[in-house]
Amino acid sequence: MARPTEPSHTQLMLHVAQSYYEQGRTQEDIGRELHLTRWKVGRLLDEAREVGIVQIKIVHPQARRTPLEVSMRSEFGLRECIVVPGPENPGSDDHIAAAAAGYLKANAGWITTLAVSWGNTLQHVAAVLPAGWTSNIEVIQANGGVSRSVRPTTAANIATSIAHSGNGRATLLPVPAIVERIETRDALYAEGFVVDVLNGARQADALLFSLGASGPTSVLVESGAVTPAELRELDAAGACGDVLAHFLTTDGQIAHPGIDSRTVGLGLDDVRNANCAIAVAAGPAKVPMVRAALRSGLCSVLITDEPTAMAVLEQAAKAGGMA
Repeated sequence: MARPTEPSHTQLMLHVAQSYYEQGRTQEDIGRELHLTRWKVGRLLDEAREVGIVQIKIVHPQARRTPLEVSMRSEFGLRECIVVPGPENPGSDDHIAAAAAGYLKANAGWITTLAVSWGNTLQHVAAVLPAGWTSNIEVIQANGGVSRSVRPTTAANIATSIAHSGNGRATLLPVPAIVERIETRDALYAEGFVVDVLNGARQADALLFSLGASGPTSVLVESGAVTPAELRELDAAGACGDVLAHFLTTDGQIAHPGIDSRTVGLGLDDVRNANCAIAVAAGPAKVPMVRAALRSGLCSVLITDEPTAMAVLEQAAKAGGMA
């Protein structure tokens, strides 16, 4: 009777790799089967990686450590910075929305309550979050979303969509983002349901928001929350964008205290004190606002793209050189 042919070295590597990585067997168990020492099994696994039979890829967002991400974390004291390649189509934020959705899914284990703002970017995030990305999530609207005009906003839809895909529930804040008089805001803040919603948002495990650019295409302007006259005042005051409808200058200061005093929702100190403040923003128009938010300590996690991160670091370097 002919003796069975001995497996080739490549076949042996493949068998060991599949047994270890796909079947979850221990090196000792594999060694007993093949009459090999544990050291020899380990060497075969190392060789399988060296020749490309096995390729190990770490996909958790928090494991990403590109030089650009490291530079952003170091420069601005961020807990995490997720930097993805620029968009395939100029002006699109699909790549950023996908990155934010991936971050939420990867961190679903500890995010049981999520406070959210609203806007075009977050609408896209909500749209790409897969069904079942988590379970029993409580999503809380973090700032007002009803406009002062007949044009609808996406605020309630975003919160309910994220909650629905996460098999949870949404708590809404059905009040204007910016009211016409400070007395109206004071009256709203005296309402028990407003107090309860905002307290819940303050205590949430994470706060998710986008950074808006100032201008006529701002979602706050298009929704009617900011009037054309107010936009002119904001431009004159040097506003570069907003965080939860709080407009900031490039140095991170409130651009228009009068308008800010009529803004309903979490305040900037609430954002700074959030358990985890996740900002999502990219694009040339957002660069000044991203830098303003970073300088003001308004996020602990930033999700952006390479062109935006490079532009922000370049501006920071120029400012440092001029100091």
